[in-house]
Amino acid sequence: MKHQYVGDINDYRKYALLRALSARGANHIGVCWMLTPDDGGVDGGKLAYLGQPDRHRRFDPELFDILAHAAAEPDRRRLQTIEDSGAIAGAAYFNETLSDDAAGRAAFMERCASEFHDAELVFFDPDNCLEVSLPKGRKNSSKYLYLDEVAGFYEAGKSLLIYQHFPRVERSMFMASRLLQLHGVAPDCAVWAFTTAHVVFFLLVHPESPARLSIAAVEACRALDPAFVRGEYHGHGSSPPGY
Repeated sequence: MKHQYVGDINDYRKYALLRALSARGANHIGVCWMLTPDDGGVDGGKLAYLGQPDRHRRFDPELFDILAHAAAEPDRRRLQTIEDSGAIAGAAYFNETLSDDAAGRAAFMERCASEFHDAELVFFDPDNCLEVSLPKGRKNSSKYLYLDEVAGFYEAGKSLLIYQHFPRVERSMFMASRLLQLHGVAPDCAVWAFTTAHVVFFLLVHPESPARLSIAAVEACRALDPAFVRGEYHGHGSSPPGY
């Protein structure tokens, strides 16, 4: 995540999903921004939707107004604006900057785990997605979340929500491959995929998580407009309530 992304259309969908999973604060969410420095690029410029409230505000009016306010001034396009807004009820945030350095990254993840000791669901928001072939410690490795990190948090009893940008490949095969990888590091989890035009959010629910988290996932699938965020249960683990 970068400050320059705050308020863009993917942000809108992301926070709407987190708000649904939070269930007004009943589920305790830890947000790991995986913050990296702004790069001066054009990513994060997808703000045109904010100028079309008749079309887009209906999905989550309160959230739309928060993001419109944040995006209206450059000084407000900061993650602190989102944290201070209360957009995600009861959420905790880990907002340290993540570097490419492997040792620094390990320490970052240790501090994050400590910070989210009481969180039931941890959201990871990498710039790009789950790991590719780039090893930790290499340039731009900070833009990815690695599977061993997923495994570490899951083994600690956490449910996880993971940001994944769609690459330019055939989507059904890509989804199947990613789901296989995730089941490999979290073999007994229940999995949902929440898809948008360019992004999928993978939700891995730990079997020891409170039932209310699975209930919130089911309700999110039903309540979110599929044209905005489409939720789908992908099985494994015990069947969620309502399925």
